[in-house]
Amino acid sequence: MLTREKNKQQADAFRAEAEAFLAEHPDLVKVEILLPRFCGTLMGKWLPADMLTKLADGAVRLPRSTAALDIWGDDVPAVGIALEKGDPDGACAPVPGTLAMVPWASEPTAQVLVTMRDLISGEDCGYDTRSTLSRMEARFADKGLTPVVATELEFYLIDPETTVTGHPQGPKVPGIGERLTRSQVYNMDVIAAFEPLLAEIYEVCQIQNIPAETTISEFGPGQFEMNLKHVPSALEAADHCMLFKRVVRNIARKHGMDATFMAKPYAHSTGNGFHVHMSVLDAEGNNIFSGEDDHEASDTLRHAIGGLIETMRDCQILYAPHANSYRRFQPESYAPTTPCWGYDHRAVAIRVPSANGPAARFEHRVAGADANPYLVIASLLAGTITGLEKKCDPGAPVETLEQVAEMKPLSPIWQEAIARFGASDWAEELFGYDFHYCYTRSREAEEQIVATTITDFECRTYLRTV
Repeated sequence: MLTREKNKQQADAFRAEAEAFLAEHPDLVKVEILLPRFCGTLMGKWLPADMLTKLADGAVRLPRSTAALDIWGDDVPAVGIALEKGDPDGACAPVPGTLAMVPWASEPTAQVLVTMRDLISGEDCGYDTRSTLSRMEARFADKGLTPVVATELEFYLIDPETTVTGHPQGPKVPGIGERLTRSQVYNMDVIAAFEPLLAEIYEVCQIQNIPAETTISEFGPGQFEMNLKHVPSALEAADHCMLFKRVVRNIARKHGMDATFMAKPYAHSTGNGFHVHMSVLDAEGNNIFSGEDDHEASDTLRHAIGGLIETMRDCQILYAPHANSYRRFQPESYAPTTPCWGYDHRAVAIRVPSANGPAARFEHRVAGADANPYLVIASLLAGTITGLEKKCDPGAPVETLEQVAEMKPLSPIWQEAIARFGASDWAEELFGYDFHYCYTRSREAEEQIVATTITDFECRTYLRTV
């Protein structure tokens, strides 16, 4: 009964939003519905504009298996939710507040995020990634707590043309034509050269209600980082992050470039990270992480960090979901390699930028930009709630690289990370059986395809030498 009432409230809210939107945009031609899937990209379809209000009634469907399609867009038989069950449909439920225009489209077009629901029960599908985060956020709400989340995403602008071996290459500097090939960290001249593209990203983010904030040029050639403002909703933060990646890709293409969030696109340059800042408010709006000293974490903040460290190995496959993800974990590369923490220290997995006042928070630095933001943030909520409930001790903060080197690292092996998550009773309990089972099977299936694919490198190395 509660599910039906909640669904009705959301449907009524979106119907009113859609009617106002159509009145504001009478020339609207079509609407793109966007469903996040396991591998962190969006799937969906186009609807004629006059079907927008019907979306609220559950009249628009997609196969339920869409949420679990692999990185190549194929069904994964091992997951067991496609043809194995007749590939049934699910209802696409629109997310209120995500309806916005698509400025790069060739005709008046809007977009809206959707979640997948069971046609009969109306319940969110257990393996829908946005719903997985929603359930985790509800655990905080049950305790009168609200996560406040901000994200930072790194990406590379690249030339649309790859090298003859299929590898990416840096973009040519607009107006100069010289290709970027070297480190450019905090280089204002580089930012100025790409100003038209970066400015349009900001402009489109404003149109789509994505709270983009600061931009810096990063270490790699053509690499940038953009920060999104903190919001008192883990779900909204993940929505913003998912839609931001879509904006970057499309605006880059409009400017004759491409963009990649691949974790490690260049062997000898820094990878793309996905950093998440998080604090927690109580029912009165007080930051429960705040302590007496900006350089001394409160017990509550320590417990949260302790939970994140204790569960980090179980969740590594959520931070690093693909084969390439593990190439990013290299010593002295600003990608954390061990479950540790420290104050304002960028070599650790969990950095504490501030421990006092409204800004008291942790920054989780493990995930790559290729990860699904819903699943990364869900894992942080799961680790935090575990730490608070169990009063986990994170140990002493790290101060030197030597201390980091002495610690047992996270797994550098994709298969180990998959197996660890799949065998975790804690993960199954916190994430739910449906998600835990389906996600594990999907990672195993992708790993098997990669493991059995003979690469060009292998042929060049072994074909005529062994």
